Amino acid sequence: MDKIVTEKRKSIMRFFLTVLVLVACTLLIASFLPQMEEGSESISIGFFALIPALFLIIYIFITKRILEALILASLMCFIFSYKWEFLSAFSDGLTSVMMDEDTGWLIIVCGLMGSIIKLIERTGGSLAFGRFVANHAKSRVGTLLWTYLLGIIIFIDDYLNSLTVGSCMAPITDKHRVSREELTYIVDSTAAPVCVLLPISTWAVFASRLLVDNGLVSQDKAIAYFVKTIPYNFYAWAALIVVLLLIFRVIPPLGRMKKADERVKNGGPLAPAGSERMDIRGGHTVEETAAGVQGKMIDFLLPVACLVISTIVADVNMQKGVIITLGFMFVFYVGRGLISAQEFADCCVEGLKNMLLPLILMVLAFLFSDASSSIQFTETIINGVLPTMEKIPQLMPLIIFIILGVTEFITGTNWGLYIIALPIVIPLSQAVGGNTVLAISAVLSAGVFGSHICFYSDATIISSAACGCDNFEHGLSQMPYGFLGAGIAMILFTVAGFVMT
Repeated sequence: MDKIVTEKRKSIMRFFLTVLVLVACTLLIASFLPQMEEGSESISIGFFALIPALFLIIYIFITKRILEALILASLMCFIFSYKWEFLSAFSDGLTSVMMDEDTGWLIIVCGLMGSIIKLIERTGGSLAFGRFVANHAKSRVGTLLWTYLLGIIIFIDDYLNSLTVGSCMAPITDKHRVSREELTYIVDSTAAPVCVLLPISTWAVFASRLLVDNGLVSQDKAIAYFVKTIPYNFYAWAALIVVLLLIFRVIPPLGRMKKADERVKNGGPLAPAGSERMDIRGGHTVEETAAGVQGKMIDFLLPVACLVISTIVADVNMQKGVIITLGFMFVFYVGRGLISAQEFADCCVEGLKNMLLPLILMVLAFLFSDASSSIQFTETIINGVLPTMEKIPQLMPLIIFIILGVTEFITGTNWGLYIIALPIVIPLSQAVGGNTVLAISAVLSAGVFGSHICFYSDATIISSAACGCDNFEHGLSQMPYGFLGAGIAMILFTVAGFVMT
């Protein structure tokens, strides 16, 4: 016991020493940088804007501690932009992120989705669904194909997709000894890639709104213009194909995925170490949660159907969808005597609690995104490659995909990237004679790619929580497949750029 306490103390001392050295070095560098003008929200500091991003990635790979990395990298950004007032800026930035409408939406939607999943499990709905799938999918491949198919069917929103498919399929794939890394990769690869390829999804609505806001099309023609980008969203198509090839083992397990596969085959645990912290089920099995309850398929199908239909009817508004669904579930479950009103409330609270760590990680990712915006991180990278795009417009889609894909991998916020990048890319492609549809498709693809393989993006965290897999291991194990899909997309963007420009 004394040895454990001593090690903990040493770990804490190392962390505080790291913070002190980091702050001191950053303040020293910041003293040579220009002062932010009064009333301004950002400052251009050139290539120094890349330092926090590089630190973030290196620190994560060395320590595997993503929460600390996001906090420290955010501090670095605020020191560069606000100098000695960085603590006030950090505090104000955190308050701003927490009060942001998008953060509120995230907490409500993801928190209540945790409650919905907990209720479905408690009433035996997930157990009944598991029995149904087990009767129709007798093999490992069959179970993974069910996961893939469900990922395509539930296309309205990537959060809805990942949380529903992951939480329902994890107990079933466990019985066929599928590693949680592989399950999470399949769930993640059929979430955002599917949503960005269909015109009836939250992604389509958001992207179309940005096209209108940037003056490219009128409101009534926005969805039609978005549809034009679908054939050229090469990364999304590649991601869907690559994951299918892995299921059939046309592409074998690679890198960390291979190690996970061998771990499970040798009788090891299904999930990597530390996964219980991210598990939306709180480490409990479906059988434990629904103890003493038989459950019926209707207890699973009707709430999920209500969630999908109410979201569509509410103009693809998922927040309204989850609220309506919880109301329906109260009447449907409590009214039939499956659980009491008190048990219903307890399940809602427990579901919210199970989503706490994923939500904290996402809030910190948003904080880092805002902090990096204060030093114009994304703009610095885009401006660095502008001369090349102006000289060779045929390479614009390729360059956009590579540069924004890397940027998105670092910042981890796909929709935030779209807000920053589209106002730059749209007029630029028109000015240099590039193909605007292809350029917008490259931006959309870059957002999907970057968030797909980023350790702390919303896509990675939600998929990891739903499947019960450590998000660092998930991000690392799916990287080879993400890079393979990116390589395919790069070839296609290069060819399309020269053919269509």
